[in-house]
Amino acid sequence: MIGSYNRWTLVVLLAGGKGERLGPLTTVRCKPAVPFGGIYRIIDLTLSNCINSGLRRIFVLTQYVPASLNRHLREGWRFISRPTLGEYVESLAPQFRAGEESFRGSADALYQNLTTLEQEDAEVALVLSGDHIYKMDYRPMLDFHVQTGADMTIGAVEVPKAQSKAFGIFEVDVNSKVIGFQEKPEEPKTLPGNPEQCLASMGIYAFRISALRKALEASAADPESHHDIGKDIVWRMMRGGPVMAYQFVDMNKKSSKYWRDVGTIDAYWAANMDLVNVDPDFNLYDRNWPIYTSQVVAPPPKFVFSEGADGRVGTATDSVISPGTILSGGRVHRSVVGPHCRINSFARVEESILFDNVNVGRRAVIKRAIIDKDVLIPEGVQIGVKPEEDRKRYYVSPGGIVVIAKGDVIQG
Repeated sequence: MIGSYNRWTLVVLLAGGKGERLGPLTTVRCKPAVPFGGIYRIIDLTLSNCINSGLRRIFVLTQYVPASLNRHLREGWRFISRPTLGEYVESLAPQFRAGEESFRGSADALYQNLTTLEQEDAEVALVLSGDHIYKMDYRPMLDFHVQTGADMTIGAVEVPKAQSKAFGIFEVDVNSKVIGFQEKPEEPKTLPGNPEQCLASMGIYAFRISALRKALEASAADPESHHDIGKDIVWRMMRGGPVMAYQFVDMNKKSSKYWRDVGTIDAYWAANMDLVNVDPDFNLYDRNWPIYTSQVVAPPPKFVFSEGADGRVGTATDSVISPGTILSGGRVHRSVVGPHCRINSFARVEESILFDNVNVGRRAVIKRAIIDKDVLIPEGVQIGVKPEEDRKRYYVSPGGIVVIAKGDVIQG
């Protein structure tokens, strides 16, 4: 069976979460549809991992404000849609039963769609989260899953013991068999032979589908169930066949493994800032591991006005500038700027993220901020300069990142 991955593997991508910790960014879109790196959406990273791994049977389970995500999938991912060859990216709406209003958890999302998944005649379901930033070839994990005879294999990444409180932590034996699970523990179990490192869940799961059905049915029938993969299904499957942990192999080709959960404003902002270094922590430019997305129909970015007597210059340093953007005498430093933006004369944008079609007026200053789509920043406005003033007007994260939501009218 090993080798013909697309024939016996079905990908199920969980993309229905509200992403409440991303504040205003997820009032009009679900978390996987939030822009990332200028021209991408967060979900593009996981979908690209699938394509680069030779996996092209992909169901995307949606729920919360799915319109933006569905439009992106239709416009950006139809290039692999060849159903007669077993290649598709298909969005699945919730299959609610009478009296239900929403998924009760990640396990319930699978349970509600179980019949549809089984109709695809696959032996293994690879269940992924649509809101993490990483590069991974899933095929070695699938090989490991089959070779070990596991009912469930969990993708896991090493994290320092001191950071374990932010993750679900697995206890494993010397053969990588999962023998325990702790949710954000104060006193975590460490790796065998390494008391300073723990094994954290990446939200990546390979299931033998027949075993998955039994666990989902038991979870659905249990009134005490959390209906969550990590909190409920792991324990149920550990009582049956083996549950294994597969340690993350990074395709980002750096000395340290790169995996980021961008579930908060501060984490999301930091992951975007990882892109702008001279030697970026997360490399978008690797031709051997391309990141796919919808095509931006726009001319190249344009930089106008060279410095003259008035000091006006259009320039960007240590930044990612997307197509269609014009720096018309404005300066950008250590920032990610989306398509069709305009930075006008004497304006400054520093350590910030601008979504599509943001217009920054003359002499405006933006520092450590995230500006959502279609926002107009009037002339002379300062954002991220006076924290106390910002907190009166805008959403400000615990780390001090100012967020201007889509539709906000900024007073000059």
